[in-house]
Amino acid sequence: MLKRLLPALAVLLTAAVVPAVHAAPAAASPPGDHDVIANLFEWNWPSVASECTNVLGPQGYGAVQVAPPEDSLTRDGHPWWEVYQPGDYDVNGRMGTRAQFTSMVSACHAAGVKVYADAVINHMTGQGSTTYGGKSFGKYDYPGIYSSADFHHYPGDCPQSDGQIHDYNNFTEVTKCELVSLSDLRTESDYVRGKIADYLNDLLSIGVDGFRVDAAKHIGSPDMKAIEGKLSKSAYIYQEVMPGSPGDLAPSAFEGSGDLLEFVYGQKLKEQFNGNIANLRSFGQSWGFEPSNKAVVFVANHDTERNGSTLSYKDGSKNTLATIFSLAWGYGTPQVYSGFNFNGSDDSPPSDSSGHVSNTSCSSWQNCLDRTLGGMVGWHNAVKGTSVANWWSDGANQIAFGRGAKGYVAMNNSGSTLSRTFATGLPAGTYCDVVGGGVSSGRCTGTAVTVDGSGNATFQVNPGGAVAIDVAATGQGGGSGSGSVRVTFNENATTAFGQNVYVVGSIPALGNWAPGSAVALSSANYPTWSATVALPTGTAFQYKYIKKNTDGSITWESDPNRSYTTGTGATATINDTWR
Repeated sequence: MLKRLLPALAVLLTAAVVPAVHAAPAAASPPGDHDVIANLFEWNWPSVASECTNVLGPQGYGAVQVAPPEDSLTRDGHPWWEVYQPGDYDVNGRMGTRAQFTSMVSACHAAGVKVYADAVINHMTGQGSTTYGGKSFGKYDYPGIYSSADFHHYPGDCPQSDGQIHDYNNFTEVTKCELVSLSDLRTESDYVRGKIADYLNDLLSIGVDGFRVDAAKHIGSPDMKAIEGKLSKSAYIYQEVMPGSPGDLAPSAFEGSGDLLEFVYGQKLKEQFNGNIANLRSFGQSWGFEPSNKAVVFVANHDTERNGSTLSYKDGSKNTLATIFSLAWGYGTPQVYSGFNFNGSDDSPPSDSSGHVSNTSCSSWQNCLDRTLGGMVGWHNAVKGTSVANWWSDGANQIAFGRGAKGYVAMNNSGSTLSRTFATGLPAGTYCDVVGGGVSSGRCTGTAVTVDGSGNATFQVNPGGAVAIDVAATGQGGGSGSGSVRVTFNENATTAFGQNVYVVGSIPALGNWAPGSAVALSSANYPTWSATVALPTGTAFQYKYIKKNTDGSITWESDPNRSYTTGTGATATINDTWR
């Protein structure tokens, strides 16, 4: 929810111009074996299309969640939350045109990826006067869509004289007062329900497969069900209902109108990854979650990474490891979040002078965790339907477990290398680590792990790293040779207080250019920063060093990219100086 942001911001939905048609209710769960959702937060439509074609489809993602498609408020500075304040239901806004949106949906479907649109249907904007598409509006006046009678007001609807929510445990206030001054739609009105359904049906006619419903708590489950009853065809629905309120405002009250975004899941993961991940052995509904078959789970989203309630890309390896765990554990429908770097909580995504979002660039500003962890999505798909088995922990921050006889993962959230032989339960054979590489043309592109006839295998896991194998990724050694090379990066760099140095590059073991997945270097021999990383043999790659500050900002060393090719020896050393 956006209630914790500045008073001027919030989230919103859009309506269209297609006649409302009564149909079957929304689907209760996403269909198909591939259920992982890539949440590409505020990527423009051409970038989403490219990602579906080149990354999400090939790596086995089931769906992509995209930004609200409607025509929204535009204002100075272009904060990210503009798209959550609709001024018109036309599909022509900050992320691109209707034609680009339609092309994106077609490209994703061609890649086998469903499209779930972020739908903001609780309110319109409460500020400004102009949209990206050039439409004009007033706080309670949206020509051709809504007039003042279509919104909640004081007196008559909201019991508070300022028209705002004061008590988030009061059903009337939450559903009939304004959320941070956003014009609250009269969703109990059949006319308003019809306009919202028109918009959603327009998106369905383009090919959208489902909706992430923003601020569903402020709509209320009865109105949600009524709106869904006007949809022209079945769609997957998952709702944003912040926990903490009782009765009809609790997430459980919305189970009849769709699935739920599970906020407690991410909060509890943060607690454990900042504490003791051995506790995760019992991770499940008893921790206060929605049932697994009703929960869409995530490590971070655009709100929680800004309010600090969950981990974020600024937590580096902890965020990556927590996402690996969520893909491996098998609870709920998992999301993998790829947002953009920010310093201030209102910061715009990279955009042109008019606010239209630029094409995604993972090597500079975008946290492309969906690319970094694509191998774990395949792992998740390969072990689907199995139970957790062969659990091990050191009692603190090193854990390992399998899923039936189909996969095994070891995770190291400590500062020491994990080297141990595990009973994996897998058939004998040579498996490819899907976190640090994968398999290509029958060969491991990263580390190869051998499982013996008893199902045992030795794993070596670097601090902050993970190794995962599954029955769908078997090979014959690594790279063009027969394994991996332990490459030591030595970087001579002076830093300011609180700065740390990382190496990031073009291959999975170096984060696929995503700063949030960069490899941390140790300052034990300052001013030389060092780390040893297992890289595939006979592999050419590019890399750079970056400095991260305590506020999360990042400094890249100067161009050009550095280049290196691993050989076939067991070890190698690279000595560099910051430039």
